[in-house]
Amino acid sequence: MVRFRVPVLVILFTSSFPLWAQNQIDSTNFELNTVLMESTFKIEGRTASGQPTIGTAFIMGRPYDKPPADLPTKAAHVLITAAHVLDEMQGDTAMLHYRRKVDANTWTRVPQPVPIRANGHPLWKKHPDADVAVMYVALPQDDSMPMISTDVLADDKMLADFEIHPGDELECLGYPFGQEANDAGFPVLRSGKIASYPLLPTSKTRTLLYDVRIFKGNSGGPVYFVQSNRWYKKSGVKLGETIHIIIGLVSQESLIQQQISGPYSEEVRQFQLGLAVVVHASLIKQAINLLPSPDIMFH
Repeated sequence: MVRFRVPVLVILFTSSFPLWAQNQIDSTNFELNTVLMESTFKIEGRTASGQPTIGTAFIMGRPYDKPPADLPTKAAHVLITAAHVLDEMQGDTAMLHYRRKVDANTWTRVPQPVPIRANGHPLWKKHPDADVAVMYVALPQDDSMPMISTDVLADDKMLADFEIHPGDELECLGYPFGQEANDAGFPVLRSGKIASYPLLPTSKTRTLLYDVRIFKGNSGGPVYFVQSNRWYKKSGVKLGETIHIIIGLVSQESLIQQQISGPYSEEVRQFQLGLAVVVHASLIKQAINLLPSPDIMFH
């Protein structure tokens, strides 16, 4: 894609840490695979029964409509995940397994407590009809994470303009069963194809099926599309064009239930289909719009 802006989701709470993006990237020249790898984290908490529960979250930057004079290129940090991930976590705080860049090739894990409730009331905003939660978050002052704008979240026009269709290859990041790629805590990347149709309008379809096997811990992870020199059915190949957009987030695994009857018993079994249910990015944008404007919150 030649022209685009970068999107961000934020979780709001009071903290001594800055809410501004320290390293906002050039929105016309970046490599989405690496940037999302650096912006995706494991988030962990406890269920009502005290058992650990794990999900995936990614952080983007929500641009100001009117940036403050002393912060001309800054954006507010927004955390994005599946709503059920935060719903399952009890208490007022979750643990975000943040990372800090030590040098050009070295990262270290920095567990960061993140307020998710205040006196039992959620600090996140949930989409009324989708498994999406967003909230402003504060990060350490030596933040080395690149910041992607929420404008990279694909809406219906972007899906139509880029002719996104069944069979297109997508990437996703996450923590299957909490598994990490390395000691620094980077997520695991997987690939698969769009497996359902139609995609539009997303206000009606809301989700798509994604041909990739996921597990508990993948929920909330970003699903995205990167391609250069794409072929279009009307205009052919567009040489020199690079598309990098976020398609949505992982909501759940697609399962099928089968009732098995015997002479003395009946049971219901679930079978994996090797498919993920992905919430469209347009619904993530709608959830972000439920947050107060950063212009109001942080001026």
